[in-house]
Amino acid sequence: MAVTCTTLEQVRENIHRLDRQIVALLAERGSFVSQAAGFKKDSDGVKAPQRVEQVISKVRDLAQTLGANPDVTEQVYRAMIGAFIQQELAEHAALAQPTT
Repeated sequence: MAVTCTTLEQVRENIHRLDRQIVALLAERGSFVSQAAGFKKDSDGVKAPQRVEQVISKVRDLAQTLGANPDVTEQVYRAMIGAFIQQELAEHAALAQPTT
């Protein structure tokens, strides 16, 4: 639950605090994405459009439950998932390279 701020500085301090938490969570999520690359057979498995849509549906519902804007949540998740797919594709390709 958000606290009520009385100054713009308090708003900025709280946003900064949340940004630190969000970036920490992105780092944690990214480590799991890296692990997932090793379990997938090919780039189609990495892209997994049906899985993306399942995640989007889930987070839209979660946003509604938690009082977040579902449209903003979807846009953020689509951007985040797209970036993580690019990371995972690169890692998957590196895993597929024979070592010399």
